[in-house]
Amino acid sequence: MVEELLTAVVATGAAGVVYLTAAARVVKQYERGVVFRLGRLRGQERQPGFTVIVPFVDRLHKVNLQIVTMPVPAQEGITRDNVTVRVDAVVYFKVVDAAAALVNVEDYRFAVSQMAQTSLRSIIGKSDLDDLLSNREMLNQGLELMIDSPAVGWGVQIDRVEIKDVSLPDTMKRSMARQAEADRERRARVINADAELQASRKLAEAAQQMADTPSALQLRLLQTIVAVAAEKNSTLVLPFPVELLRFLERAAQPPTERERALGEPAPPDDRTGDVNGEAEEPGGRVPEAGPPVPATDRPVPDKDHPILDFGRLAPDTGAGNDSGPRPRPRTDV
Repeated sequence: MVEELLTAVVATGAAGVVYLTAAARVVKQYERGVVFRLGRLRGQERQPGFTVIVPFVDRLHKVNLQIVTMPVPAQEGITRDNVTVRVDAVVYFKVVDAAAALVNVEDYRFAVSQMAQTSLRSIIGKSDLDDLLSNREMLNQGLELMIDSPAVGWGVQIDRVEIKDVSLPDTMKRSMARQAEADRERRARVINADAELQASRKLAEAAQQMADTPSALQLRLLQTIVAVAAEKNSTLVLPFPVELLRFLERAAQPPTERERALGEPAPPDDRTGDVNGEAEEPGGRVPEAGPPVPATDRPVPDKDHPILDFGRLAPDTGAGNDSGPRPRPRTDV
């Protein structure tokens, strides 16, 4: 009798342990449990922690509520301006209603993936190439709205959609490179022209300042010599005197009134002469010519070049004859 009772107790305990083992479930913090009893949705979602179901009657499905990162395969399409591109993106979404994600859609991950690919191809066809390359924020928002509209009924919320890369054909890349190069060259020319304009204005102001202060040109020349001397090269610098430049500048200027007055010849005499240069007396009579003056070979003395008369320097002998020897004339005078 006692043995039968102990056997029954042991059997009942073993059955309880088996029942608890089959009925006990643990739901993690990032999960939610959905119970189906005999194929029908049972009550509310099971919260994280320990929960119990009816073995062989209830079936518990756990749904992950974490954000899922799903890459969208690259899609080829033609933009609105007839350019063939290849675009890939990434979708971030999460489940907000576990029961709807299990009941309303067969596989919410596959459904979101297909919807993302379809929406991406639609966005490519509605956009220009410039929008795909530079205005991606607006395209991301439009793509997010297109995917999120049907996903609301699936218990899925689209958190974010990003276009990762836009692949272009090689010919289009070369064309865009030439366009960018031409634009850079245009901007460089405009900047150089603006710099030349500013430099010319500054040089004009500097020239005006140097014209008002002539010594500034000499200082600028010395500064240039110092700058060239700092370079270790074989350049030979020959400074050109500024005074010579001023002299040449004055020589090129027209003569003043005083210089013209000093450079005019003397006025002619009132008396008129004949062809031989003889002056006429008043009344038209030519004066009689005197005896001709004998020509002499002796030079005319000048105060700057006196003529030495060696005869006068000879000593007086008193005889007056030329028979005796005569002393040599002194030449040290």
